[in-house]
Amino acid sequence: MLIEVALNGGRTRAEHPHVPCSPEEMAAAAQEAVAAGAGAAHFHVRAAHERESLDADDVARAVLAVRAAIPGIPFGVSTGLWMVRDARERYEKVAEWKTFPDFASVNFNEEGGIALAELLLAKGMGVEAGMGSVLATEKFLESKLAARCRWVLLEPEQQEMDGALAVVAKVEEMLRGARIALPIILHGVGRTAWDFIEVAARRGYGTRIGLEDALTLPDGRQAKGNAELVAEAVRRSPRPEKHSSSA
Repeated sequence: MLIEVALNGGRTRAEHPHVPCSPEEMAAAAQEAVAAGAGAAHFHVRAAHERESLDADDVARAVLAVRAAIPGIPFGVSTGLWMVRDARERYEKVAEWKTFPDFASVNFNEEGGIALAELLLAKGMGVEAGMGSVLATEKFLESKLAARCRWVLLEPEQQEMDGALAVVAKVEEMLRGARIALPIILHGVGRTAWDFIEVAARRGYGTRIGLEDALTLPDGRQAKGNAELVAEAVRRSPRPEKHSSSA
């Protein structure tokens, strides 16, 4: 079972003192998480002021640091539209990248998501297809890019399991109907994070955990950091699989 560690998301140090922000911190956190059992990593690049960034220089510094820390382990970055709030500006910033992660996440429901995915693929990066809703799945199928994507990141946002599972079931139905056979990484966030690790294991999917998705362990204690969250996920799932980098 592949476990992807989500190192930081948009979290601040006010939420957790060990949210990694600098390239060095992200590299160290990634290395610790891989040692704990993670087979892939995902993070949000930060600028010097610790806010999320898509600027080429910030991306290059983070990518180089993380790649040196976890050689051979695939990792990707977020391209969330909220980082710049304008689809054209986001596209232009990504077009300026010269140093590439193995893959980047694309939320297909966001404005400009399909064009951004096409740009990433043209630059030789993999695409982690983010699907948190039926709308995102519709846009993903409309794109005709499934055969070129790395995997589906199935991430319902609902905080009650019944509602979240209903979204998962609908997305699964849509993917099956379109004969999409990509690997799936299924994860929750907040209250559903730990339950979805067990759901993913039962369904033969990969999963995701990290400070982006959960700040506490299943018993309610604050996690020390990403490595402790990954170690707990390993205990709750079959032996994780490490995939060699290919994007």
